[in-house]
Amino acid sequence: MKLAALFSGGKDSCLALHKAAGQHSIECLVSLISKNRESYMFHTVNIELTKLQAEAMEIPIIQKKTTGEKEKELRDLKKALEEAIERFAIQGIVTGAIRSIYQASRIQRACNELELVCFNPLWLHDEIALLRESLKLGFSTVITGVFAYGLTEELLGKVINEEIIEKLEFLKKKYGINPAGEGGELETFVRDAPLFKKKIEIVEAEKRYKNNAGVFEIKKARLIEK
Repeated sequence: MKLAALFSGGKDSCLALHKAAGQHSIECLVSLISKNRESYMFHTVNIELTKLQAEAMEIPIIQKKTTGEKEKELRDLKKALEEAIERFAIQGIVTGAIRSIYQASRIQRACNELELVCFNPLWLHDEIALLRESLKLGFSTVITGVFAYGLTEELLGKVINEEIIEKLEFLKKKYGINPAGEGGELETFVRDAPLFKKKIEIVEAEKRYKNNAGVFEIKKARLIEK
């Protein structure tokens, strides 16, 4: 089946893309660039770099801007999917949703209206197990945003490894945070994965942190040989 992947550049959308690509044809990526840094629907930190990730995977990408207003984001998503249907004749989409009913229900509504099949290969899977799976597959994932008590400044810019997974597992038990970040606790950026033909090198970045929240903003990045 011809699919578009809803793509944020983070670990979950990349893992869902990886799983879908094993059985379906990924025709394009779709990224929504929100003007609202506290978007209800979409990942925002370093979202513009999905274009570089698409280049690394040699997959076309549709990037669309959205104001990020609650519910209106769905209209912008639908327009992007309509473009994917027109340009690439997609029959469905794949998402990295794990447990967010808010996101999944609205994406499903857009798919129903456009008569698209919606695949959610990570749905209801254990978040820690998914982190370990991506690590085993060879994902190189950088933490680019922390927005919850217990997630400290030192995590920003760190590449997820077993030690960090164990820390997230501990914080889940202690504070109830979602280690996948679906509650807005954290955001990530994938520098390399099995589908990448080239990997991404971060050349310049800026770290900002205040009041238990911070971002690792990538200022400059480039593709290099694997």
